[in-house]
Amino acid sequence: MGIANIVISLFVLLFAITIHEAAHAWTANRFGDPTAAALGRATLNPAAHIDPIGTILLPLLLVLIRAPVFGWAKPVPVNPRNLRDPRRDNVWISAAGPLANLSVAFLSFLVLLLLKLVRPGVVDFLRRFLIDRDSLPRGVFPLEGLAIVLFYAVLINTYLVVFNLIPVPPLDGSGVLLGILPYEAALKYDRLRPYGFIIVLLLISVGVLDIIIRPIQLLLFAFIFG
Repeated sequence: MGIANIVISLFVLLFAITIHEAAHAWTANRFGDPTAAALGRATLNPAAHIDPIGTILLPLLLVLIRAPVFGWAKPVPVNPRNLRDPRRDNVWISAAGPLANLSVAFLSFLVLLLLKLVRPGVVDFLRRFLIDRDSLPRGVFPLEGLAIVLFYAVLINTYLVVFNLIPVPPLDGSGVLLGILPYEAALKYDRLRPYGFIIVLLLISVGVLDIIIRPIQLLLFAFIFG
């Protein structure tokens, strides 16, 4: 991965996780819990969400070992006692982050398709950038540069949606599942919480990130370059 790919990937990742966490905080506030909003977390300022390990060290490490770029921000605090219906409301709060990323991915994809229609050359430029940058023409190409950012926005935001919906604590999928399971089953499922982070690390170590991102890449390549 070239330096340009690295910089763009990390920039888009920071933007994606900022939107993700701000959506959690904003939704919690709408459902009656102002805890995160009062701490300044319902903002699109990345500085409010940066976690030294998940936002900086891990993404850089993944880039160095040529693995899919991934990371997380500081978790958004939620006080269930402030919620009107904690089980139901937590489903929406948990789903808000992935839904925000999905919205960004969809809008980025639409703009990318629009660019492809109005300026077909951006597709060839994007392909060269991703596969053979040595063949790129010299000069400044703002629309082509926008296409590159949009491509990574679709890829990384979709990737975060799929990964975060894995139903393992502390990922968002576990919060959604807890809210829709019958009460007794939810209590049993919640016993996984102390081991959740270990399970997530094991999933990463056995290559689940690659398994998730490969079909997303193939679909994106098929739609854009097909």
